[in-house]
Amino acid sequence: QVQLVESGGGLVQAGGSLRLSCAASGRTFSNYAMGWFRQAPGKEREFVAAISWSGSSTTDSDSVKGRFTISRDNAKNTVYLQMNSLKPEDTAVYYCAATPRVVITSRPYDYRYWGQGTQVTVSS
Repeated sequence: QVQLVESGGGLVQAGGSLRLSCAASGRTFSNYAMGWFRQAPGKEREFVAAISWSGSSTTDSDSVKGRFTISRDNAKNTVYLQMNSLKPEDTAVYYCAATPRVVITSRPYDYRYWGQGTQVTVSS
């Protein structure tokens, strides 16, 4: 089992920045690729970004490309999502997730463990 706890969400004005953190406990964190997803009210869960177990490979969605950056610190068992130039359409609950897959993936069903989520609200 891997337990994931997100933090860092909040209310920010458009154009602002936030950094989300996801702290992991349980099984060896470095064995898992990690991903960030988000879900806005009335919408399906959407892939945001993912990072390999080593941190050497990342991918992100077109909607956040150039604005969001995923990173991880295996010594701290933590994955981060730096969000810059935030827009009102980024408003959602943000979830981190862990997958044992070697190749990073954007598919939610590939992820085995999920956090409870943290709310991000961007005002215009």
